[in-house]
Amino acid sequence: MAHTDTRPGEDRIAAIARSFVTTARSPVLGSPADHGLAFEDVTFPAEDGIALSGWFVPSPQPRGIVVVNHPRGFSRTGLPSHRDPWRAQYAAAGNDVEVDFLPDLALLHHAGYHVLAYDLRNHGDSATAHDGSITSGVLESADVVGALDRIRGRADLDGLPIGLFSRCLGANATLFAMRRRPDAFDRVRALVACQPLSPRRLAQRSVAAAGLPAARVDDVDRALTALSGYSFDDRSPVPAASHVRVPTLTYQVRHDVLTTPADVAAVHAAVAAPDKELFWIEDSTRRWDGYLHFQREPDRILRWLDTHLAAEGPVARCRPHPA
Repeated sequence: MAHTDTRPGEDRIAAIARSFVTTARSPVLGSPADHGLAFEDVTFPAEDGIALSGWFVPSPQPRGIVVVNHPRGFSRTGLPSHRDPWRAQYAAAGNDVEVDFLPDLALLHHAGYHVLAYDLRNHGDSATAHDGSITSGVLESADVVGALDRIRGRADLDGLPIGLFSRCLGANATLFAMRRRPDAFDRVRALVACQPLSPRRLAQRSVAAAGLPAARVDDVDRALTALSGYSFDDRSPVPAASHVRVPTLTYQVRHDVLTTPADVAAVHAAVAAPDKELFWIEDSTRRWDGYLHFQREPDRILRWLDTHLAAEGPVARCRPHPA
C-alpha cells in the first residue's frame, strides 16, 4: 500500500505556502480620464527585461515626479474586493471593500506632480515572470529599478526630483531595490512606504486562523522555500530597510489583523535615514483602510512629499549591498 502522509493540517500548510507564491490578477479598471486627467499609456522593461505596463500622468507645471506602485494582488487601479472572487478571499479579515487608487493619482496630479503609476510583474497588465511566482519584493525589486530607469530615459523629465509612493509588496520591492541597486536612486528625495509587511508575520496569523499550533509556521516556511526558492527570512523587508538613506514616511493600520504593530515598527526602526517618521491609523482592524488613507486624509503625505521634493542640495544615497 502506498504511504500517505496523514499528519494533521498538511493540506492547510501547503495552501498557506501557496498563498505567498500565487495570486489572482486584479484587473485594471478605469483610467485617469475618469478624473479628467490627461495621461499616456506606457510600457517599459524592468531591470531584468520583464515588460511592465502603466500610465504617465503629466502635470503642466511639475514640482517633481511621484512613482506609484501597489500591494500584492492589486493593480495600479486597486482591487475590486467588494466583488467575488476577491470578496470571498478577503472578507474574513474585513477587507471586502473596494480599493480604488485613481483618486490618489488625481490628488498627486493636483498637488503639482507628474505621476508614473505602474503594475508590478504578475499583476494588472504587466507581463508574467518566473512562472507567475510572487517573491514578496525580492524579484519585484527589478520593477522599481525599471521605473526609475524609465524616468531617467525621458529628456523631458531630466533634473526633476523623484518621490516614491510604495505600498505593501511595492514597498518591500522598493526596500530590496535600495539595498541591491543604490545607484538607481540618485534622484530620489523621499519615500512614502505604506504598510510594508514581513511574510512570516502574515503566516503566523494564517497558521493561527487555521487552528494549527504556532510552531507549524516553520513547516510553512519549508514548504514556501521548496515552492519558490525564497524563505521567510529571504523575503523579510527589515534587513533591506537598513540600506534606506532617503527621508522615509511609513504608515500602517495599527491593529491590522493580518500582521502586528511590531512588524512595521521593526521596518521603521531599521530605516537608516535620520529623517524618518512612522504614523499609525487607529480605530480599524482592516488593512485596506491603510490603502485608502491617502485619499481620505492626504495632507500629511502631501506635506512629506512637498517638503522633501522641494529640498535643495544633493540627494541622499543608499549604501551598496554586497552581491
